[in-house]
Amino acid sequence: MKITIDSKKGLMTNLRVIVDKKTINDQVIGRFEELKKTVNLKGFRPGKVPVEILKRQFGKAVYGEVLDKVLKESSTKALEDKKIKVAGQPKIDLKSHGENKDLEYTIHVEQLPKIQTKEIKEIKITNYEIKVTNIDIDKRIKDIAKNQNNFKDKKSNESAVKGDLVVIDYKATIGGEDFKGGEGKNTQIILGKDLFIKDFDKQLIGVKKQKEKIVDVTLPDNYPHKEYSNKKAKFVCKIINIKSPEEFKINDEFAKNLGAKDLNNLKIIVSKQIQEQYKNTLDAITKKAILDQLDKFHDIQIPENLIQQETELLNHGMKKEEIEKNKKLNEKTAKKRIKIGLILNEFGEQNNLKVNEEEIKSEIQKQIQMMPDQAKQITEYYQQNPSAVASLRGGIYEDKIISLVKEKARSTKKAISIKEAEKIVLDQNKETKKSGASQPKIQKTTTKTIKKSKKVSKK
Repeated sequence: MKITIDSKKGLMTNLRVIVDKKTINDQVIGRFEELKKTVNLKGFRPGKVPVEILKRQFGKAVYGEVLDKVLKESSTKALEDKKIKVAGQPKIDLKSHGENKDLEYTIHVEQLPKIQTKEIKEIKITNYEIKVTNIDIDKRIKDIAKNQNNFKDKKSNESAVKGDLVVIDYKATIGGEDFKGGEGKNTQIILGKDLFIKDFDKQLIGVKKQKEKIVDVTLPDNYPHKEYSNKKAKFVCKIINIKSPEEFKINDEFAKNLGAKDLNNLKIIVSKQIQEQYKNTLDAITKKAILDQLDKFHDIQIPENLIQQETELLNHGMKKEEIEKNKKLNEKTAKKRIKIGLILNEFGEQNNLKVNEEEIKSEIQKQIQMMPDQAKQITEYYQQNPSAVASLRGGIYEDKIISLVKEKARSTKKAISIKEAEKIVLDQNKETKKSGASQPKIQKTTTKTIKKSKKVSKK
């Protein structure tokens, strides 16, 4: 086989490949010998059909099969021999072929540009560390306590005020007639929340235990029985009980109710969660800083077909007018994404980074730990969707590359307070808002996440 570079312009390369007729003929004969063992033709014993008969009956099909096989094998070898990293699918242009002829063809291929990654050592990043004080921890625990529903019975002569929990039995009518869903027992309403029916709870302010109160309201648009939506209803309410809110005492018992061993253990859990919630956000900001610096590396000639593919992804779901309006912006964004992706991928290859099956399983397990009640659905989703697994693999691979970039980069450690962290996030949000990119968010700690941390820590 002869391989020569026919022409080269920019990233486009044309390779001329010639496969001699002997190679083709040998493979054709070999294929007929294989057929001879399996084909049954009338008048011939199994395995005794003459090759000439097989050629007359299956000649074109066998030649086509061999041609496809030789094209695939020889084009792959040609690209490997010339050390060409292809960007997209190469095109093959047949020049000459046929029985007892050399196979000659041209491969038109757009290759990936050569990437220099030595500048990665010059990237500057800041690794933030959150200083969580006892004041921060106590404030967070107090906030959690405020969100817990803890009520104590009021005296029979005390009236209901905003913030109280009122327990009622009710019977409602529309135009004096009963209606479906118009009756309830032991219904609990926290005054001021306006969560039952709009303007309902404020009419209960001032009621007392064992008294009756008539409440007039208009049923909402989303009332379960649509035929009664937006109709005026009269609710006759019997006040069963009234309870006033009571602050939880922050002690070991309170901590145990949240899944911690004791109050000290709760403080440790909350401290870790505060650090984690800011760490994720600040890591995202550091990653953005890395990507922005990679974009400022030397200019890279980007393959046109990759630009086209990325632009099509950006245009997905847009109307024709929107596509035209955002044409230049989307093309610029596509080039930036591809450039950064090529640099990161080259850096990953140079450092022999790979993603193994255990890492994928571990990532899936993390998702299951976050949503344990959906473990079966998550497992089946990845079992049935290879593209989802590929996407997961890509995310893990990128994270590994970014981690290595951080190790190689010129980093500065900086300990900051929560207030300073929030300012950094706020400033970043202002910057990204201009570009329309997604803004970093700080995930708040909830009772559920505290209990979840407790469960995970056991494992």
